[in-house]
Amino acid sequence: MHVDEHLEELERLADTAGAQVIGRAIQRIEAPTSNFYLGQGKVEELKDTLAAAGATLMLFDENLTPVQGSQLEQHIGVRVMDRTEVILDIFATRARSSEAKLQVELAQLEYLLPRLTRMWTHLSRIRGGIGLRGPGETQLETDRRRIRTKISVVKKRLKDVAEHRANQRQGRRDLPTAALVGYTNAGKSSLLKALSGHDVFIEDRLFATVDTLAREVDVGEGYRYRLTDTVGFIRKLPHHLVASFRATLEEAEDADLLLHVIDASHPGWEDQLDVVETETTSVSPKRVIHVFNKADLLPDRDAFLAFVRERYPHAVLTSTVREGGVEDLRRALRTSAQALRPIAEIRVPVTDGKLLATLHRDAEILHQEQTNGVVTLRARIEARLLGRLRQEGVEVVLG
Repeated sequence: MHVDEHLEELERLADTAGAQVIGRAIQRIEAPTSNFYLGQGKVEELKDTLAAAGATLMLFDENLTPVQGSQLEQHIGVRVMDRTEVILDIFATRARSSEAKLQVELAQLEYLLPRLTRMWTHLSRIRGGIGLRGPGETQLETDRRRIRTKISVVKKRLKDVAEHRANQRQGRRDLPTAALVGYTNAGKSSLLKALSGHDVFIEDRLFATVDTLAREVDVGEGYRYRLTDTVGFIRKLPHHLVASFRATLEEAEDADLLLHVIDASHPGWEDQLDVVETETTSVSPKRVIHVFNKADLLPDRDAFLAFVRERYPHAVLTSTVREGGVEDLRRALRTSAQALRPIAEIRVPVTDGKLLATLHRDAEILHQEQTNGVVTLRARIEARLLGRLRQEGVEVVLG
């Protein structure tokens, strides 16, 4: 991404957070300074510019150290927020489920811990050696202990939630699953709504939704999918959030298929695609369908599709505003479902209760009849379970 695109993205983040942007500034430096990040002259210039404009907030696209943030606030006299703080603020306002709220709380606490000193600068004149600590430092240590304790509590609660989710996933293997991943605002929620017909919160803003959402989708010919919408990725996503949002990646790791949604109309779509692929390396190798969304905004759909299919042979174009704009994706999902869950006829002795119970739990039974002590099941069954049955000598016929 070019520096102007970076700042445009920061503006969109600011808008999502509820701030009105009145100006932008760029400085090219060899290396960040330890006290202000920027050079002294630039800081003086910004101080005058902010005062003249009556601005009350300054946003940095780069992440600031606790010292840099503190020094800038003292020197310029306005609230200073870096990119991480803005994203954390957005996540805090957008989280709906108790799990998402816990994840955001953990990220905020971990971000706050090394920056507590900034809140106690008014007591910085009180200094003392061992046994002679000033009240500010004593309070600071108390606060640090409280935050560390709170972090431990939140982590424990999140672990419990993750285990509960894993148990839930184990109990719903009857349908093939697909996880929607992609850069924020690529249109994942719009696609989920278009495919499922369910009402899903959609807004043309970054991080419109930060909650994991699952919907059942009919992809035709009797095949259905469970589609999971995951939180969007963004360039320089705070590592606190990457760690906190493990549950989103767990959904992707557990899915049969990844749908990588890309905003085809965005000039920097290749950079955005690379960001998502970097963040989701843990969930590969896995079948991935690259879904180039917002195709209605492309000047030449056919040329674009030919170009991307050189790199991604299974790529599809989608549009959630055009009639039939998701049919190619529905078709691709149907093809995948047929490969993942072929229909088979399985013959099991009526005395093998354990195997019958396994099939009823892990396969979708379409028809069942019993003759001469043999149960014949017609079922849509996972390819991996089918392979296991054949190894165990169970009679299986496809089709």
